Amino acid sequence: MSADAGSRFVIDDPSALVSALLDDGWRVLGPRLRDDAIVYDEITGPGDLPRGLIDDQEGGHYRLRAGREASWFDYVVGPQSWKKWLFPARQKLWSAEKTGDGFDINPAADDWPKTVFFGVRACEIAAIEVQDRVFDNGDFADPGYRQRRAATLIVAVQCARSAATCFCASMNTGPHADSGFDIALTELADEAAFLVECGSARGAAILDRLEMRVPEEGHLRAAEAASKNAADSQTRRMVDDIPNLLREKLDHPHWEVVADACLSCANCTLVCPTCFCSDVEDVNDLTGDHTERWRTWDSCFTADFSYVHGGSVRRSTKSRYRQWLTHKLSTWHDQFGSSGCVGCGRCIAWCPVGIDITAEAAAFATDPEQSGD
Repeated sequence: MSADAGSRFVIDDPSALVSALLDDGWRVLGPRLRDDAIVYDEITGPGDLPRGLIDDQEGGHYRLRAGREASWFDYVVGPQSWKKWLFPARQKLWSAEKTGDGFDINPAADDWPKTVFFGVRACEIAAIEVQDRVFDNGDFADPGYRQRRAATLIVAVQCARSAATCFCASMNTGPHADSGFDIALTELADEAAFLVECGSARGAAILDRLEMRVPEEGHLRAAEAASKNAADSQTRRMVDDIPNLLREKLDHPHWEVVADACLSCANCTLVCPTCFCSDVEDVNDLTGDHTERWRTWDSCFTADFSYVHGGSVRRSTKSRYRQWLTHKLSTWHDQFGSSGCVGCGRCIAWCPVGIDITAEAAAFATDPEQSGD
């Protein structure tokens, strides 16, 4: 049975797919259990997948518990995103060695073998596409990001359930991915099977190595129902027309309310799959003969991020939170033509005080009061 883009098949479980990828020389990165959370790390075999777990998420709360033993993907997203691989938290850009007449600059080698992101959710595909517009937009391309992205194959998992923090349906980024993947899996719990969608020629080359069967009408209906159930179960949503709404609320008194709760800890930006703020630091040895330049993640919540000669531009928590929220939901549209939020809900679950981005947006929509600073 031959696969091509757009074709669909049925397999019993993902084990054979993981094994085929590994046998073909791919490095497989996917969900694993570590420190009581789902993280994205290297997978050496199907047994590494955290089967039979489910996540409970709420504002400031994340816990894993035992779910249906036979289910492979009942959990949704954890604290990490695929950003940690495509846009590393700490990356050497170049090094330099002193010579008799100056320095020799040596760009850092970016060793990135052909890699599979296994278990990517629809909101995460949308997040990767957002970062594509940041790092590989034609005019301003990051060569390292472009290299990693081109050598990465995406195996998506269509969500059959949503966490309480999910609001991707209102952002039009999920829970079902229609594109952006090479292979997509939908777990059909009642059928004890997976519907497989082929999204590219690269995906077809892998699928041709598997034993698959033609889906029956019941498989297709079950997959559609699973995605619909995940969308219908979401209780959080982003308010309509939030980009224009926030432009009109820059002096609203509610900024003070949320600032009183916010710790400026930067958790929301670190777990966010689209935030891209960074800093650059130069590191020298004691002799002065060797130096290195490193890029590290940063956050608009740190006081030093907006530091210029004379001090920080955004000294208050209020101004930093307002910068983050208005950029994420409003001015990101001006820069990149889309929202900077994909509705994954990580910033809600991993905020120590449980600040809810959807609730904050709704507060501006329902309260017309305005006042100056």
